[in-house]
Amino acid sequence: MTFSIVARDGDQLGVAVASKFLAVGAFVPAATAGVGAIASQSFVNLRYVPDGFALLADGVPAPESVARLTAADEQRESRQLGIVDAEGRSGTFTGTTCIDWAGGSCGPGYAAQGNCLAGPEVVDAMEKTFLATQGPLSVRLLTALRAGDDAGGDRRGRQSAALYVVSPGGGYEGGSDVLVDLRVDDSPTPVAELTRLLGLHDLYFGTADPDTLLPLSGETGEEVRGLLAALGRTGEDLDAVLFAWMGWENYEERHVPGSIDPVVLAALRQAS
Repeated sequence: MTFSIVARDGDQLGVAVASKFLAVGAFVPAATAGVGAIASQSFVNLRYVPDGFALLADGVPAPESVARLTAADEQRESRQLGIVDAEGRSGTFTGTTCIDWAGGSCGPGYAAQGNCLAGPEVVDAMEKTFLATQGPLSVRLLTALRAGDDAGGDRRGRQSAALYVVSPGGGYEGGSDVLVDLRVDDSPTPVAELTRLLGLHDLYFGTADPDTLLPLSGETGEEVRGLLAALGRTGEDLDAVLFAWMGWENYEERHVPGSIDPVVLAALRQAS
C-alpha cells in the first residue's frame, strides 16, 4: 500500500517512496551504483532485490528483468515492482490483485508506481513532476514524491517515507556509493519531514552553488531576520547569526558572505 518512483540521472540511481506503513524505507527502496535501482512493494517480495540486481549486473535490461522476476513468482498478481537500470531503461509491473487504485507508468530513466492510491492522478503527478523538475536526482525524486502526496497518495493516510540515492564514490568522504539515505519511519507528515531532512543533509554534506545563492539584503534579508527572530536569534550581522544558529564548521567554508543558500532558507522556514 505504497507509492514510489525509481529513477536514474547520469551516474546517479535512486528511489523515493511513501506509505501508510511503518518504516517503508526498510523494505521497498534499493539501489546499487552502476547497476540499477529497484522498488518492490505491495506484499513485498524481498527476493526481487538481490535477484533483480543479479540480473541487471549480468546485463539483462530493466524491462526484461521485471518480466523474469515476476514470471518466476507464484504470488506475482499481488506484487508491484519498478526497476531502472544503469542505462536508464525502465520497467514496471502491477499484479491484477493489488489493492485499487493500483498501476504504474515508466519511460526513459524512471518508473513510477503505486497501489491503494487515491487514484491514477497520484502516479500521473509523480511522472509529470519528475520530468519537469531540474536539479540533483535527490531533489527530482523528492519533488515528484511530494507531488504524488499532494495528489492524494496512499488513500489510507500517511505514515512513512524514504529517499535513497547512490552514485559511485558519492558517500561520506568517498567511503561508499550511498549519496543520500534518509528515512522517516513514523510521522503524520512523512513527506514534509523527509523534505526537511534533505535540506539538512544538503547543509551538512552539500556544496553551495554561488550562482544560486540569494542576497542577504532587501526582501530576502528581511525574511531571514524575521525567521531568525522567531527562533530567538537576533542581531545585525546576519552572517554571524546564521553561523551561530547552525553551528556547523563547514558552513563557514561553503558560505559566500552576504548571501544565503536556498536550502538554508528552507531549513529556517521549517524550523520557525
